Amino acid sequence: MGDPGLFGPESVAWRVLADPSMLLAGMRGLLIQALHPLAMAGVDQHSDYKADPWGRLQRTIEYVITTTFGDTAAAEAMGARVRAVHERVVGVDPHTGKAYRADDPDLLAWVHNVEVHSFVAAYRRYGGWLSDRDADRFVAEMTRVTRLVGLPSDAVPSTLDELRAVLREAPLEITPAAREGVRTILSPPLPLAARPLYGVAVAGAISLLPRRVRTAYGFPWFAPADLAVRPALFGLFRALNVATPDPLPVRRARARLVS
Repeated sequence: MGDPGLFGPESVAWRVLADPSMLLAGMRGLLIQALHPLAMAGVDQHSDYKADPWGRLQRTIEYVITTTFGDTAAAEAMGARVRAVHERVVGVDPHTGKAYRADDPDLLAWVHNVEVHSFVAAYRRYGGWLSDRDADRFVAEMTRVTRLVGLPSDAVPSTLDELRAVLREAPLEITPAAREGVRTILSPPLPLAARPLYGVAVAGAISLLPRRVRTAYGFPWFAPADLAVRPALFGLFRALNVATPDPLPVRRARARLVS
């Protein structure tokens, strides 16, 4: 049997992260992560996301796919690339006046925790059934990824309840950089024909946000909107799963295991 990588086919991670709802999880995660002033300052000052938002998204997707479905060597190599980038991301946040480093354990934990919780939230809303037991398994499995970026696995929660508790206590603050980042996320350069579908995706991501995050951004949202957004996106993602029951990264990973 080939190298299963960090997780393998029996993991909850393979099930959750192969689902197309993860695209909304990524958008939700970015919107929440931006409310940490130091994390957002690092992105604003050291990233080209405003000039090339789709390139930034592609690199993020590549990281998730490689660390989830790649073999151990590929995951380790991806982690080394990320650590090398983080070493250069240092500066001072003009909003708070505080210095930051991308390899700061607190910042790494913040990004990880928001990302993992967003995966669970998006899958449960738009992907499929995920029991509390499997949600706990998923959170515990994802602690394996932290060492790739230089963070000990015990520095992040290993159950869903622990993860929720940590995030509830996190202070959130919207800065000018965060507002600019949100404008890019909500209205990136797109062909006119693609904008309606992207607008539905944006609505889906906003519906996943905690109320205090929507309030911080000033997003208007009414509960009845869920009645339209959720069925539309759930149906779309189920259709995608029927059309491509095993995405390419999963097929490649399964082929590696039997080669």
